[in-house]
Amino acid sequence: MPPLVRIATRTYPPDVGAAPFRLRALARALVEAGCEVEVVTTSATAPETADPGVATRRRPVLRDADGAVRGYVPYLSFDVPLTARLLTGARPDVVVHEPPPTTGVVTRVTSALRRVPYVSYLPDVWSQGAVAAGAPAPVLRAVALAEQAALRGAARVLAVTAGMAEEVVRGGVDPARVRVVGNGVDVDVFRPADPATADPATADPGPPAGDLRVVYSGTMSEWQGAEVLLRGFARVLRERPGARLTLVGGGVDVPRLRALAAELAPHAIDLPGTVAPERAARLLAGADLALASLVPGTGYDLMSPTKIYAATACGTPVLFAGVGTGAAVVREHGLGVVVDHDPDAVAAALRAATTPDPATRARLREWALAHGSLAAAARRAADAVLEALRPPR
Repeated sequence: MPPLVRIATRTYPPDVGAAPFRLRALARALVEAGCEVEVVTTSATAPETADPGVATRRRPVLRDADGAVRGYVPYLSFDVPLTARLLTGARPDVVVHEPPPTTGVVTRVTSALRRVPYVSYLPDVWSQGAVAAGAPAPVLRAVALAEQAALRGAARVLAVTAGMAEEVVRGGVDPARVRVVGNGVDVDVFRPADPATADPATADPGPPAGDLRVVYSGTMSEWQGAEVLLRGFARVLRERPGARLTLVGGGVDVPRLRALAAELAPHAIDLPGTVAPERAARLLAGADLALASLVPGTGYDLMSPTKIYAATACGTPVLFAGVGTGAAVVREHGLGVVVDHDPDAVAAALRAATTPDPATRARLREWALAHGSLAAAARRAADAVLEALRPPR
């Protein structure tokens, strides 16, 4: 019989976001590798598209006002019932879990009881994210302990960047168990605009040709500090009144950013919320610049935002405000411009922005195909999961 891989995650398509897309890609890669896959997740918020070989076990969960499973109580509403869900059903050959760390602790305990190995898929380091969010000291300690417990018991830890892998090893994980698998986007969805196939009924009109179009696509949380992008953009509006900034995505910082947009430039800054990947791709492909940011000193510098891959896959340069792995990638590969996490620095870069020429768009697209394919990252992750399979009985 083919190996059975069980994936435990609070978010899975039709949810929209980097995590559900990454996990669907992993599930598909595991099926291609000859596995059966079962996803233990939450109730669908939209019609579900089934993937051959992938079964989903869903149950209701608490969600926030944006429909996301985010926050301590929503996490627990998934993790507490997860204990029984992982202890029942066919015995898997390996279990894969995503954050939060409480999901990892539940996976470790239930996997020990069933004597099966498990894999920790680590897109970010949650203990550092809690610091960035300003969580109280007791919460910081609890998150760090839970994260360490989950990672140290894993047969494999899948890190999306080399820096994150190094951080995991410093935290006490055996380096022989850590694999760097990378990250990316669906390069078939995120691609340059094709005027010949564009649908006028669904295309975003944007500002008139010749005006500056700037797009931020992805999560908006405290540690990203997208406020500097809005403030910098508002300063440029004095000289380029036809410019437009669109920020698509969710996150705990969205309400504050909406209020700030209404204060600074309600006619020029739009936050439509989470949108379908196809619309995000159209916006990025039609932009002169894609924005990304990271607050310095939060301990979250190891992140390499998928925003970079989404933008370059669409042939759009990146303006990165901040520091860390993402800034290094943009700088070292010539993917755009890196500035300080400061409104004046952002404004200066926006003033200098021009519409990228076709050669630049083609070069960025080629880089994304080579370095930012989610399918390729999923195949590397699937290979690491297969390394952890329990021995045949």
